[in-house]
Amino acid sequence: MNTMRKLSHYNAVFLRLLLLSWIVSGCAAHQTHDPFEKINRGVFAFNDGVDKIMLKPIAETYKAVVPEPVDNGVTNFFSNLNDISVVVNDLLQLKFKQAFSDTGRFFLNTTAGLVGFIDVGTELGLSKHNEDFGQTLGFWGVKKGPYLVLPFFGPSSGRDIVGFSTDILFDPTFYYAASITSSTGQAVFAGGAIKSIDTRADLLGAERILQTAALDKYLYIREAYLARRKYLVYDGNPPEEEDLFDDEDLFDEEEEDLFDEEEAVNDKIAAPKNEEKD
Repeated sequence: MNTMRKLSHYNAVFLRLLLLSWIVSGCAAHQTHDPFEKINRGVFAFNDGVDKIMLKPIAETYKAVVPEPVDNGVTNFFSNLNDISVVVNDLLQLKFKQAFSDTGRFFLNTTAGLVGFIDVGTELGLSKHNEDFGQTLGFWGVKKGPYLVLPFFGPSSGRDIVGFSTDILFDPTFYYAASITSSTGQAVFAGGAIKSIDTRADLLGAERILQTAALDKYLYIREAYLARRKYLVYDGNPPEEEDLFDDEDLFDEEEEDLFDEEEAVNDKIAAPKNEEKD
């Protein structure tokens, strides 16, 4: 039950971010750093085509055929492997208390949770955290750089490409795949494919909302991705965008000046009438 609540919470948060991006995209689009938009849109169209032709049908079949407990177990297994990277990035971000909690979560799920298929940690109050090297770079002040869409991998940024490449070094399957026979290598590749399909299947609900609400899918996903990454880098407390309010303040000042001028004109018009009365 906790696993289901966790997945439902994840989808709910993701959907809120998508809806938020849709609301703000009209005023935020001109401020987003997207110098490669033309290329990005081309790659986005390619990825969208691959998803429609191959990944989405497989994910829908997976969701329909695989029993829910097995689906949850697969999600938990890959989430548990990810906790290794989470702990490393906890330490790099000086989050020592969180690193201790995430380490305990990993060992509990690996042992009592049968190599991570059962999320014992969440049952015992050790929440899942989301930390990666892209967030670590942001923690130490590295700017996100331009928005980029990668073939097959989707939304990213200059900072997150470096982060993703570094996080691979924290993935135990990377070293396992590098030191095994070709037949076992195929098994590892198959495991990666299962992870991708499982992730895509978990996002089917969000994808339906996206298809319904988005006027421009590219813009919608770009704003949602950047909003989510900013939220994660600042642990839910991003700094205020002061520049977003400059125009509003300027408008208020201009409006006040116009009001003063209008009041002055009205006083001049009223002055002769008052003199006549006198």
